[in-house]
Amino acid sequence: MDKSISTSIRTTRKKLLLPMTMTAVSLLSIVILSGCGNPSPNAAEPFGGNKTANTAEAMVGASEQVQSLYKQSCLSCHGNTLEGRVGPKTNLQQVGERLSKEQISKQIASGGNGMPGFGTKLTPEEIAALTDWLATKQ
Repeated sequence: MDKSISTSIRTTRKKLLLPMTMTAVSLLSIVILSGCGNPSPNAAEPFGGNKTANTAEAMVGASEQVQSLYKQSCLSCHGNTLEGRVGPKTNLQQVGERLSKEQISKQIASGGNGMPGFGTKLTPEEIAALTDWLATKQ
């Protein structure tokens, strides 16, 4: 084969390698991420959450302060309806049945089992307010 043709083929391969690699990575990302997001309305709750609960029902008994604290510090992992988003133990719909007030307070303040502690981010009064409300979830 002619040396100029061989060089031309190698140059073409190099030019195509990056776009082909980027396309493959993009397609793989789309496939992986397609499983993320909101489940369909008919999908079963993955962590035993109440399918019929709504945000208003979940927040029953919570003062405005507690609702604000929950939205700022808890919602991303525990969900709008307390259903839990990152594992079965993050479901708070009946946390007062599983844990005592002292255990709830300690979990909020110190964290553990994958949960960060909020003892340095929330005041003792804020932790107590969240604890009192969560303890009623039975």
